[in-house]
Amino acid sequence: MIVTRFLASREAILLGALVALLALIAIRFPAFVAPANLLRVFNDTSLLIILTLGQMVVILTRCIDLSVAANLALTGMACALLNVAMPGVPVVVIVAFAVALGAFLGAINGVLVWKLDIPPIVVTLGTMTIYRGTIFLMSGGTWVNSHEMTVAFRALPRATFLGVSMLTWIAVVVIALVALVLTRTPLGRAFYAVGGNPNAAVYTGIDVGRTQFWAFTLAGALAGLAGYLWIARYAVAYVDIASGFELDVVAACVIGGIAISGGIGSVGGAVLGALFLGVIKNALPVVDISPFWQLAISGAAIVIAVALNTRANRTRGRVILKSAEHVT
Repeated sequence: MIVTRFLASREAILLGALVALLALIAIRFPAFVAPANLLRVFNDTSLLIILTLGQMVVILTRCIDLSVAANLALTGMACALLNVAMPGVPVVVIVAFAVALGAFLGAINGVLVWKLDIPPIVVTLGTMTIYRGTIFLMSGGTWVNSHEMTVAFRALPRATFLGVSMLTWIAVVVIALVALVLTRTPLGRAFYAVGGNPNAAVYTGIDVGRTQFWAFTLAGALAGLAGYLWIARYAVAYVDIASGFELDVVAACVIGGIAISGGIGSVGGAVLGALFLGVIKNALPVVDISPFWQLAISGAAIVIAVALNTRANRTRGRVILKSAEHVT
């Protein structure tokens, strides 16, 4: 029963599509599907996975956060400047600072949506621009380069444990924690309830605005974490870091079956959606396709995934109506 249900799920279909994609790539480049290379692909996709999980939580509540990449860039620049100004600060303190600053930036979005009832897309478009402008004011438009950062600052995402990059381990821990929150806590159930039926959620005692606030805050915290990891891994900080990356994040969510209408989605689907994009982006240079096609492919993936989701929901609705007719 459980196996049958899984095989009919969106996650199983996406997993099958991912395997088929890898098989097609392997026909021309067998080395691409070697375990060591697939592990590198996962490592390269880890930052996208972390941001996608945060975006998923926001979308579950019928909102969207277009400022996640700007949050990442602002937090990363703040961490880099802190490291340059105070090189003796331990990395664990910098990581905690990144998470706290990211959560604060996400909370700003949450408060504006909750207290002022401004549409989330308008709020996050505005804060995205504000955060990018703040980076310029903080840095004066200059870069922070590798030689200005301490070795310890750059070491964390590059270090290995049991032969696996710490960046990969951090992504795995984030996946587990988000899954735990969504499936085992009242807040996680509230995310689904608010997105599924906000009116019914109110009658059960759930504060819709407050729940959306916590969704934005959680997404901001994950964006802050990704901000430090991005800067430390690539060892450079500048104003336009991760510019346009929010498109990839939304694409990964939609491809993973996260319904834009809210209330539907899973951690497994979000991770598979991010990995699907990660495989495509890593395979493009291998098959000699211009990287400028990446945005076009991401946009096409969003349109196709939304069309499939809409069709699936429409079919489910017809089944319910037919069942009701039989009952009468």
